Amino acid sequence: MNTREGWPEGMRLIVRRVRPSRRQHKKLTDFEKQTGWRYSITATNIRHLWGIPGSHQVQFLDALHRDHAEVEDRIRTGKAMGLHNLPSKSWQVNAGWMLACNLAADLDAWLRLLTLHDQDGLEHAEPDTMRFRLYHLPARLADHARRRYLRIERTWPWAKAFTTCWSRLTQLPAVT
Repeated sequence: MNTREGWPEGMRLIVRRVRPSRRQHKKLTDFEKQTGWRYSITATNIRHLWGIPGSHQVQFLDALHRDHAEVEDRIRTGKAMGLHNLPSKSWQVNAGWMLACNLAADLDAWLRLLTLHDQDGLEHAEPDTMRFRLYHLPARLADHARRRYLRIERTWPWAKAFTTCWSRLTQLPAVT
């Protein structure tokens, strides 16, 4: 429990200690580098959720707040997919733009789940990285003799990742 003056009644500080990943290593404080642990602090005044047994325990509250961070990641992804352009003066334009942005975010999520789950650097990449590496592709889809050919530059650094993704997508069964 927090005993500092000026804080609301019943405020809790939850301190979580985890081993840092290589990605987080650059952002560690000197103390965290010295101890080898990364600390995150959550301040909450939630005592318990009505009707949910065990919701008063610290582990439940920690999981609740960590799950909320995932929601914030989805919001950041949505903004990168175009939601940052809202609002417009017209309700119809806003509704159409929101639908298009959500479709783009869903397609991005499904593409990662179905085809990029084992590609290093792409399974959890930000939308700008995906746009640079896969979506804005220096390639051509050509038709010749009733067949389609994907012509892609072999020296392009992500050619193998794209061709793997393409072949996995084309092998998915059609929806009937």
